[in-house]
Amino acid sequence: TSFKFKGIKKGEADDLTPKTGLIKGRVVTDNMKRIAVESIRKFFIDKGYRNTSVKIQEIKDPTVPNGLFMTFDIDKGSKVRINNINFAGNDNIEDSRLKKQMKGTKEMSRLTLFPSKDVNPYSNENTKLSFHDYVKENGYLSISQTKELVDPYFRFKLLSSAKFNDKKYLEDKEKLLNYYNSQGYRDAVIVADTQVINNKGNLDVAIKMSEGHKYYFGNITWRGNTKYTDSLLSVFLGIKKGDVYNIETLNKKLGKSPSQEGGDISSLYQDDGYLFFRIDPIETAVYNDTIDHEIRIVEGPQATIGKIDITGNEKTKDYVIRRELRTIPGEKFSRQDLIRTQRELSQLGFFNPEKINPGIVPNPDNGTVDINWGLEEKSSDQLELSAGFGGGIGLTGTLGVTFNNFSINNIFHKGAWSPLPTGDGQKLSLRVQSNGKAFRSYNFSFTEPWLGGKKRNSFTISYYDTKYSNAYDPLTGRYSSAAASNSFIKTTGFGISLGKQLKWPDDYFSIVYGLNLQQYHLKNYNIFPGLTNGNSTNVSVKITLARSSAGPSPIFPTSGSTFSLSTQLTPPYSLFRDASYYKDPTKQYQFVEFHKERFNAEWYVPIGQAHGADKNKQFILKAAAKYGFLGRYSTKTATSPFERFQLGDAGLSNSFALLGYDIIAHRGYPVYDNSDPKINPDKTTASEFFTIFNKYTLELRYPFSTSASSTIYGLTFFEAANGWYKFQDYNPFKLRRSVGVGMRFFLPMFGLLGFDYGIGLDRIAPGTTLKSAGKFTFMLGQEAE
Repeated sequence: TSFKFKGIKKGEADDLTPKTGLIKGRVVTDNMKRIAVESIRKFFIDKGYRNTSVKIQEIKDPTVPNGLFMTFDIDKGSKVRINNINFAGNDNIEDSRLKKQMKGTKEMSRLTLFPSKDVNPYSNENTKLSFHDYVKENGYLSISQTKELVDPYFRFKLLSSAKFNDKKYLEDKEKLLNYYNSQGYRDAVIVADTQVINNKGNLDVAIKMSEGHKYYFGNITWRGNTKYTDSLLSVFLGIKKGDVYNIETLNKKLGKSPSQEGGDISSLYQDDGYLFFRIDPIETAVYNDTIDHEIRIVEGPQATIGKIDITGNEKTKDYVIRRELRTIPGEKFSRQDLIRTQRELSQLGFFNPEKINPGIVPNPDNGTVDINWGLEEKSSDQLELSAGFGGGIGLTGTLGVTFNNFSINNIFHKGAWSPLPTGDGQKLSLRVQSNGKAFRSYNFSFTEPWLGGKKRNSFTISYYDTKYSNAYDPLTGRYSSAAASNSFIKTTGFGISLGKQLKWPDDYFSIVYGLNLQQYHLKNYNIFPGLTNGNSTNVSVKITLARSSAGPSPIFPTSGSTFSLSTQLTPPYSLFRDASYYKDPTKQYQFVEFHKERFNAEWYVPIGQAHGADKNKQFILKAAAKYGFLGRYSTKTATSPFERFQLGDAGLSNSFALLGYDIIAHRGYPVYDNSDPKINPDKTTASEFFTIFNKYTLELRYPFSTSASSTIYGLTFFEAANGWYKFQDYNPFKLRRSVGVGMRFFLPMFGLLGFDYGIGLDRIAPGTTLKSAGKFTFMLGQEAE
């Protein structure tokens, strides 16, 4: 009629209840009780409690005829952890290399003067390195021998569990054999293995290996190839006679295990239309330690693409998807075009990247292939909303919306407003921000990614209007409208740009031409010597050459790179004016004059093997470098106070730039305006902005979720950056350094939520702690460079 658990925590009981299979009202049998006990023991064994015992107490339920009340009395015992993993029979591969392959079976950390005695039933030898042998063999010169000597007394395993899990252990044994095979030992087997409790109650794992012979590749011949010559295929294969035998390498080079990177024999054929291509390596001779192979190829006919079907696009119109396709009906099938199309569809941001799967339907009878693109729409729009009141400032808040799949063509169609006209792939952004009497801002932008609908020519138009007021009245100690209207800087800007995809050197390149106009109006607002009142006009042209192959997801790229090189130019007014013209302070900044160059580069490299149910969990290394320079055409005029670079804190308190300066984030540091890495006063604004900067970043990222509902990843970083005012002072090696950790959350409707905790290494002064050099940075909506 009912049951309960005794001897465990409530949370454990809640997790355990559905695993027992017990259901009220069922007939109690011995088999039911046995299954329940086994389920309970397995539950705790997986958590490291290998000595769990379970007793059943049965009491008749007087309220129900033949009713039974059951109590499971559970004694978990002590948690058993893996003390040592001992090998025997591994004469050619060190223990440490084998242990690295066992990702789910790890030894525990320890610090002791009295190590436990190892239990290895497969070896009678004392394999531990003695101090005498350590000194005799100059072990102090070897890191591996030093680690082996101290291992019985000290071992530190960061973020690794020493629990023994049967399922993971079986997987790790397979990994051991795969590793042996990759080293040429294709006959390697695990002869025996066992687990033994040692004298301290922990687990020793013992594994006995039989390595067998080490094999090498012999002669490799080709059969059935007419498209490509033997010599070309051999070069493409990249395996030579005498190389260590590795079946994984051979299969990878042949394309038996397809990868997005390509570079294998199968890709060579399938990128040229040979969809029905088959390839098989056949061992023709095994002699001594050498294995000969014949690679048999069936090329088949070249396939052309037949019908293209698209399903799952409930909002996005077909033509928006079809213009991104590289798989065109009537053209030769290409595996690379298939992969590139997946990337392009993912880059749109309208679909779940994990669900973009092309269904390939070959038609051998007529030599064609149909492709069914199955898609799953996801929310790509974003909402930014915050509000507050108080502090004498007044009403504060932000309201921003970004529609990433907008349809301006349907704004006058009443039926399209459900709730908004969507589906044409256009982007519309509106944002209003107010900090009461101190600040207000209006922003608008619209982007058409395919102007004219024929080619990938993007068109963007934007407008913004901001006003920052010195609204604090020192006489009353309050913020007032009168003070706000008497001292302020007002900026109005308009921009238009046209981008074009290039075909050379490849079609990852693009070029963007932009025309920008800014009007600065100052009233009793001293931002630069000689610039307190009046108007300044900034008219500039910006040209950006970029290459982007990062992807497939734009939010969490796992491979590829992005590069951009830009120059921004104003008319060279000073070349046509006499030096005396600029002696009048009111004319010095009437028309802003500068040239500005920027270079950004980012690389994404996957580290290790992908794992998880969908093979989407993998460490990603991001490396980035950024440079910036602001110069002048003539010595007649000073370097522009506009369009400079701010370095340091770039959190919520530093999200807008009054003078059009670029905000360059440097985690772990406040905003700084000097070039000495050791001088870092805690400030939120700079008195002057740099004309030159360098920044280098290394990030190691790990995804916790990459689903359509949320993308969440953690990161650790190392960063180095600095800024300078004169080229004579520029030193790319004199940098402020920082390290830290962070998290990023990309959620539908809300966009980016993130935080970093950085430690400014050059902020650590003698006698201070790491905490004094640490700084939190929060991000909402967007992340600064």
